[in-house]
Amino acid sequence: MRRSNGCSSPTGLRAEAMVSDWPDCGFFRFPWHAETFRWAQAARHVARRVVRDPDMIARWLQCDGTWFVGVDALPSDKDGAVGSVPLAGPAADRIGPRQDLHPAQLSVTYPGYPRPRAGESPAAFRFRLNRDAAHMDGVLAEGTPKRRFLRERHDWILGLPLTETSEGASPLVVWAGSHQILQQALINALGESPEDSWPEIDITEVYQAARARCFEDCPRIPLFTRPGEAVLLNPFLLHGVSRWQAGATASEEGRMVAYLRPESRESGQVWIRQK
Repeated sequence: MRRSNGCSSPTGLRAEAMVSDWPDCGFFRFPWHAETFRWAQAARHVARRVVRDPDMIARWLQCDGTWFVGVDALPSDKDGAVGSVPLAGPAADRIGPRQDLHPAQLSVTYPGYPRPRAGESPAAFRFRLNRDAAHMDGVLAEGTPKRRFLRERHDWILGLPLTETSEGASPLVVWAGSHQILQQALINALGESPEDSWPEIDITEVYQAARARCFEDCPRIPLFTRPGEAVLLNPFLLHGVSRWQAGATASEEGRMVAYLRPESRESGQVWIRQK
């Protein structure tokens, strides 16, 4: 039986670069589809080579060997295709055709995740362990002490699982409705400033206060998915990766997920006030 969380997506819809008409939860779940499964199979075949490449291992294997970060590590094409296999199915229909996609992130977790990442403070590791390293993509922590800035603006985040696992194998987790809180916080912090100044505006306190409110007010939902399924996240949605639960199982390849998060082509003022 397929799981439902009330945010399943209708199929056959087309969208502009930015997806509109998000549900209150801030994400869509797409059920299993043969074309999505075919893409996942092709991506998994390529991913096996990527995670065995010594240069890739040296660059991306973190958290004491329990997380392969894999930013832009999966060589997908600008239209999302892997080799000769197009990105197709209901999730692809929802985002519409693109010719500006980056190579997909190949995020892989292994049994024992998380362990401390190199250079990670004890407080940051506790946050990874207890709060799933919850974050909004594009808000980056920099410097010592860490300060946060909006460095990237994404149209959406698409997650495509590549391997079969049990439910406790480090699933993606989201805080339903958190996109509304974080979006309003950024409007308040940045919306009246020229957008070319946004990357230099320190939003640390605003972001941390909004994130704390999300933890208090928004339900935490693990999104266990299988190859052939997909999830599409609002770009403001708070999300993270759960710890690997005792007894969880996966193949030797671990929990593989491919992520696409294209930079927005819209102006900052349009992007920050999107619906």
